[in-house]
Amino acid sequence: MTLNPLLPLIYEPIVQTALREDLGRAGDITADAIVPAGQQARLVMRARQPGVIAGLDVARSAFQTVSPAITLRAERPDGSAVEPDQVIAIIDGPARSLLTAERTALNFLCHLSGVATATATLVKAVAGTRAQIVCTRKTTPGFRALEKYAVRCGGGFNHRFGLDDAILIKDNHIAVAGGIRPVLERARAHAGHLVKIEIEVDTLAQLEEALTLGVDAVLLDNMTTEQLSQAVDMARGKAITEASGRITAATAAAIAATGVDLISVGWVTHSSAALDIGLDYLS
Repeated sequence: MTLNPLLPLIYEPIVQTALREDLGRAGDITADAIVPAGQQARLVMRARQPGVIAGLDVARSAFQTVSPAITLRAERPDGSAVEPDQVIAIIDGPARSLLTAERTALNFLCHLSGVATATATLVKAVAGTRAQIVCTRKTTPGFRALEKYAVRCGGGFNHRFGLDDAILIKDNHIAVAGGIRPVLERARAHAGHLVKIEIEVDTLAQLEEALTLGVDAVLLDNMTTEQLSQAVDMARGKAITEASGRITAATAAAIAATGVDLISVGWVTHSSAALDIGLDYLS
């Protein structure tokens, strides 16, 4: 999978919001008081644990928003695996500005690299199968584009970005509509010719009904591996199959072995641990 970089117009407003939050009304009074205005410095960014890098352009934006004179030279670009003490980037520029921006830059980079690392763990677990690891809408509000980019850095794929991408019918939609038939009939009547329709099913009986009525994809929620295997056989040639429900790196391989097309995991974006990355003064 080719990793296309994020467009600046996507992440720059997010970076600016974060910096405004940090700088408040008076700016960095610590750095302004301690560091001479003309002093230059070099910082080195190093990994402190194994992982996968994501978000270097976002970190660069944080530094350069504070001072355009700052340069960041990436040694391990986004999508790269790193080991402890490996140099990720070298940053040069006005010392005051470097110190002002470093926490915001690291907050982005550590979080996004944590998402990429968690995703890579799952991707490794299902290697050799047809299954793709995909993320969900369980993202930090305002950070969705960044976190979904980090998933791609880790070798995963993106599910829909929002409610306007596709029709995904969940259990509550079915309950409100009064059943699978009426909910699918309404969805099909409303959908444009390019809009895909996916429906969540909990049982093989629901799956059979959905397949009879016609859908593009089926979300197989919290099924056992035995049920998933049967569901894959039933849906073969009729619909894309997606497994979901409390999937971990320990269970992903067995789920992938059932032959499902997709494995969706919410925790990679909402609960991944930040990757430990340090930023140290060189000169």
